[in-house]
Amino acid sequence: MQILLVEDDRPLAASLQKALVKSGYAINHVETGKAALHTLQVEKPDILVLDIGLPDTDGISILKALRKTDKELPVLLLTARDSVEDKVQGLDSGADDYLAKPFEVTELLARLRVLERRLGTVKTSAIKIGGVNLDTVDHVVTLEGKDLELSRKEYMLLKSLMENAGRVQTRSTLENRLYSWGEEVASNALEVHIHHLRKKLGNEFIKTIRGVGYKVSAQ
Repeated sequence: MQILLVEDDRPLAASLQKALVKSGYAINHVETGKAALHTLQVEKPDILVLDIGLPDTDGISILKALRKTDKELPVLLLTARDSVEDKVQGLDSGADDYLAKPFEVTELLARLRVLERRLGTVKTSAIKIGGVNLDTVDHVVTLEGKDLELSRKEYMLLKSLMENAGRVQTRSTLENRLYSWGEEVASNALEVHIHHLRKKLGNEFIKTIRGVGYKVSAQ
C-alpha cells in the first residue's frame, strides 16, 4: 500500500515514515501543498495523509482541489486544530477521516487499516484464504496454522494480493505498493518476490495472469 504523506514538520514526518515502513507501507513524503498537488497529478497514491497546516497553503485548499478531479482517493487529515468546527470543515471538504495532533502511531495505523479495507475486497484485519492466514494488525502470516517467515517485501506483496483477492494486480500497481521513491528496484525484483512466496505457499496460491499481473483467488 503506497501512502503519500504531506507534512512540513520534518521530525514528525521522519518518525511517521519509519513507523509506517515498519508496518508494511511504502511511503513517499512531501512538505508543501504545491509538491502534493504535483505528486497527485503524476503518481496517485493509495491513501493521502495530509497535514492541514502547510507552509505555502492550507491543507483544506489542497483537499478541495483534489476533490474536483478525484472523489475516491482516501484522505486522512492531520491537524493541531481539534475543535468541532475544524473537524466538520475537514470532513465536509471531502476528508475520509481526521486525526488531531498529538496522536499515537497505533491509532494512525488503525485508521489506515480502516481506509485500506474500503479499498480492498476483504473487510476484516484477519484475512483467511485457503490455508493461509494474514493478520494485518500483528503482521503475522500462517500456513495451515504454522508461522511463516517472510521478508518485509514478501509480506507487503502478499498483503496487497490477499486484501484484493479476486482482483488482478498489475505489475506496476504492485511495484508502487512495494517501493518508495529513491529505493533501488531491480528489473526482476517483483518476480523474485513472487518466486519466494510460491516456495513458501505453494505454486497455486498466487496465479499469474499473462500479460497483466498476478492475483490470489477469493474463497
